Amino acid sequence: MSQKHLKEAFISNLNGTSLLEILLGLSLPPLCLLCRGLLLILYHLRYGKPLSSRRYSLLLDFLVLVSPLLFSCTVLSPIMFFMPTIIAAFCAGIFSKIYSQRKHETRVPFRQIVKDFQKAYLDPEYIPAITVFRVYVNVLTSIGILAVDFPQYPRRYAKAETYGTGVMDLGVGAFIFGNALVCPEVRQKSCVTQPKFSNLARQFFSIWPLIFLGFGRLLSVKSIEYHEHTSEYGVHWNFFFTLAFVRLAASLLLAIFPKNKSWIVAINLAVLYQLILNTTSLKTFILHGSDGRDTRVGFLNANREGLLSLFGYLAIYMASVQAGLWLLKRRNSVKGWIEAARFLLLTVLVLFVFLHVSQAYADPVSRRMANLSYCVWVVAHCLTFFICFVATDLALVFTKLLVKGSSVPCCWNVVKPPNTGTKRETEAVPVRTEGKLSHICLISAINKNQLLFFLLANVMTGTVNILIDTIHSKTAFTLCILHLYMFFNCLIMYILHAKNIVLKFW
Repeated sequence: MSQKHLKEAFISNLNGTSLLEILLGLSLPPLCLLCRGLLLILYHLRYGKPLSSRRYSLLLDFLVLVSPLLFSCTVLSPIMFFMPTIIAAFCAGIFSKIYSQRKHETRVPFRQIVKDFQKAYLDPEYIPAITVFRVYVNVLTSIGILAVDFPQYPRRYAKAETYGTGVMDLGVGAFIFGNALVCPEVRQKSCVTQPKFSNLARQFFSIWPLIFLGFGRLLSVKSIEYHEHTSEYGVHWNFFFTLAFVRLAASLLLAIFPKNKSWIVAINLAVLYQLILNTTSLKTFILHGSDGRDTRVGFLNANREGLLSLFGYLAIYMASVQAGLWLLKRRNSVKGWIEAARFLLLTVLVLFVFLHVSQAYADPVSRRMANLSYCVWVVAHCLTFFICFVATDLALVFTKLLVKGSSVPCCWNVVKPPNTGTKRETEAVPVRTEGKLSHICLISAINKNQLLFFLLANVMTGTVNILIDTIHSKTAFTLCILHLYMFFNCLIMYILHAKNIVLKFW
């Protein structure tokens, strides 16, 4: 068997993992973010100033925000169920040290700190959880696309063949969800009136890089006979095409239907698509082709998974638009965000109940078809991920109240109470004026060039696979390669950010 066929077999016919393991895995990035923030606050407490060295800042960010994720999906995967507890215990230890080492003159009773925290006002123009969510989806995706080719990456985390919930199955849907959170329709203020199809025209011109990248990936994969999993998207289709067409179709739907009713469009799309799958031969066609023997003759047969899964991904996108509109409502207090987190948590619980019903009576989760269960699963997990980041930000806001003058990049800052005459029901735009600390934050660096980061990760993944026999790599070598790969990608983003360069061609 050739190397190409060996690698294709290595990532095929898999069944995914449990919902619980994925949920536990989702708690790791917020805990890493909390750990990084607490370490920075502790540094400020000890030295009386923030960490200003760019070199040490990058090193700290990489070692705390990225490296634990690399270990958790490789050598530490057997103890994944204990990883959140270990990191949480470490965070608790740092917090305890901060609380006990506060200067005597600044010590305030704990109850008073809690009261101050509950009354605190936050910058309503910036929601750090949205930025961090999108960046971490990109980082986790970049880790997964290379790590999956090494034997140290558990097969249960890879994409499931037909039915199942793998970590990488969630990554695809989360990428769609994250894109919709900041789409033009969400960011557009309600008080600004624009022609109905203006966003559609803008989207039409903004997706050309994705189309270009899609064709670039297609040509490069075919020309060098790079290994590919055909049942993911088909023979010619790939994720760049999916993202481009979903964005374009969503803009068309949002030009026709009111954007504040996008959740209704999402439900109708997902339910109708599932009904068609269950009542017609469409499901058989997607899984086995028009002849029932997995034929790939003809464009539709060759790319049936990529083309027909667009309906499911479009439903996820529309659901995320609704979530984005709700999240960007102006909330300028800690109390407001605690109430928002509670509402989101209730929504997630309802979605998990619906997921159970959908899997029992409709169809199990299938990324290959992007069916109803898959859509519900993705939205539920993305909202859970977002809630974790909101909780992390609030925890850091509370800790910063203990140490006056301390600050954490990509985290809420406590601001002065707004004027009583300010309207509270207006919308906030998730764009922050870059602060003094933004230049030493890896998250800000990746956020500035997200598409470039994803493209660079894809190019580096291909390069590594061409040069290295990944399937037979030893553990130490695998960890070394994965760390070098991620550090190089992060370093490029960091340098571009330090020079204030944004590579955007549209």
